[in-house]
Order: sequence, then structure tokens, then C-alpha cells
Amino acid sequence: MEQQETIDILMATYNGEKYLKEQIESILNQTYKNIRLIISDDCSKDDTVSIIKEYEKRDKRVITYIQEKNLGYIKNFEFLLKKVENRIYMLSDQDDVWNEDKIEKTYTKLKEENADLVFTDLEVVDSNLTTMFSSFNTYMKLQRKITKYSGVERQYLYNCITGCTILSKKEFIDKMMPFPSESKYVVHDMWIGIIVAMCGKVVYLNEKTIKYRQHGNNQVGTEKISHGFTKFKDVRDLFVNVKLAVFSAYVKNEDKFIEPWKELNKKALNYYENIKDCKYINFKGWNIFHKLYKYETIYYYLLSFIIMNFPILGNILFKIRNTLNRAKRKE
Repeated sequence: MEQQETIDILMATYNGEKYLKEQIESILNQTYKNIRLIISDDCSKDDTVSIIKEYEKRDKRVITYIQEKNLGYIKNFEFLLKKVENRIYMLSDQDDVWNEDKIEKTYTKLKEENADLVFTDLEVVDSNLTTMFSSFNTYMKLQRKITKYSGVERQYLYNCITGCTILSKKEFIDKMMPFPSESKYVVHDMWIGIIVAMCGKVVYLNEKTIKYRQHGNNQVGTEKISHGFTKFKDVRDLFVNVKLAVFSAYVKNEDKFIEPWKELNKKALNYYENIKDCKYINFKGWNIFHKLYKYETIYYYLLSFIIMNFPILGNILFKIRNTLNRAKRKE
């Protein structure tokens, strides 16, 4: 039988005592056994440290690090990536549950496709592991873009890769370090996906390999912030400010990008800066808008075009929608 290569699994923890044991057990009991589970705790105040230390005593595959000061989850993953010793690594959250063949299936896909990074779909569950949405990517309306595109365009405008599904190669870690610190909207999995796609091959395994737990304390989850807004201006400000933050981070880290993306970063930042205070109609930079959004669905393309370039129309449509929603609630 062929010897399994060792795969490093990186888990960042912080006050995760409630679900941590279940997650660790799901990783240690994988059908693929040759792993190192490297855990970095970010100054937890509950029993997280004692839990991970106990697993370290019981299973030689578990390695733990306890941070002396709080790093935040992105910098904690950056710390973990520096601890990777083997050719392949995976990322893990502290509160999910992995399907028992998650490692085996994603690793097999990597080899079959001669890929550099593999990511998968997720089943969204509640705190008791009851299914909320059978497919995270379908719920978040990512499935079409994920399956249609495979390069930087899939990941460039917004994140389409959920970090806890990633299996990738160590050789790209130096290229992505350090993670951008300028924006909370350029998170670690988004950045990893962009850099690997820039330099290598990213493939999608269209299967749910993980129970993605939503319990109210998640750092990143399924909540769509804009759904709670009652004013169109608040929605538009969010859309524009997120993109300003993203492209500012891209421009500040331009050495990580290749053309034509490097030049598009600057043009995109300039476009969003110009439309930021637009109240009625914008006629400039439509060609840049098209380059950025041409990979999206027609609905999202038109919706974004109205929000960005025709706020006067967007405000009218938003008021009509709110009126109809209020009428429905009264029925």
C-alpha cells in the first residue's frame, strides 16, 4: 500500500470550548489518518486551552501553540501557516464538524486535477447540527460563478472560497505573506484564493464536506448585513465602502498581483472613489464597472449598476420594495 503523505491541518481557536471537542474528534477520526493537527489558541478565557492540551497529550498528531497576546483570527491563521512543514495543508475552524472523508476526497481531487488548491461546498447547520441550508454556496448565490469560472475572476470581486474547506500546497504560502492588514473585508481565505489563482490552479469539488455550524458567535457566517437596512443610502454606502476597502488593500499590496489585475486594481479604486458621493447619476467609468462585474449574473450586474451609477433610480426602487414588504406583513 502506498504511504500516505502527511497533511498539516491548521486550527485557530478562541473561546471555543462549547463545540471544540466535536470538531477535533471529527478531524482525528478521518479516513485519511496521516495528519498533523496544529492548533493555535488566541488567548482564550474559557476552557479551550485545557481541551487542546488534553488532546495533545492523548494524540501525538496534535500540536498546540498558546499565544501570549491576542492576534485576531486572521493573524492567527497567518501564524499557523508559518508552522506548515509538509507539502499539503488545510484550514479548520473550531466549531464545525468535518465529514469523515473530507480530507480523503479533497486530497484525491487535488491529485486527479493536478491542482494547487481545492475547495468545496458546505452544509449549513445550526448549533445542534440540524440542517439549515443543504448548500452554503447555493444559499449565498455563489454556485454559478464558482462552477463557471476557475481563475482570478472567480475570487477577485468578492470571496467565493470558504477557508475551512481549503486544501492547498505549501509552496504558495510565501507568496501570500503577510496577509493584508488594511481591510477587514480582505480576509485570509479570500487572499489565499486570489494568490493561488494568480500563480497556480484552483479547482472546486462540488460536494459538501463539512457541517458549517451557525450559532450566533461565528466570526464569519451566513448573515447578509445589507438585508437589515431600511434606507437605500445605507445599502449603497456599504456596497461602495466595502469595495473601496478591498481595492485599497489590493493597491497597497500591488507587488502580489500580476497584469492585467495590477492595473485594474488602480482603475477600480479610482472608479469607486469617484462614485462614492454620487446622489443621482454617474456617467464615468462604466467600462471599469463592466470589467469588474461581467462575471456576475445578469441580476447582480444590473442591481449593482443601478446602486453604483443610478442611485436616484435605486432609491425609488428601494422605497417601492419597502412599501410592498410592509403591505405583505400587514396581510
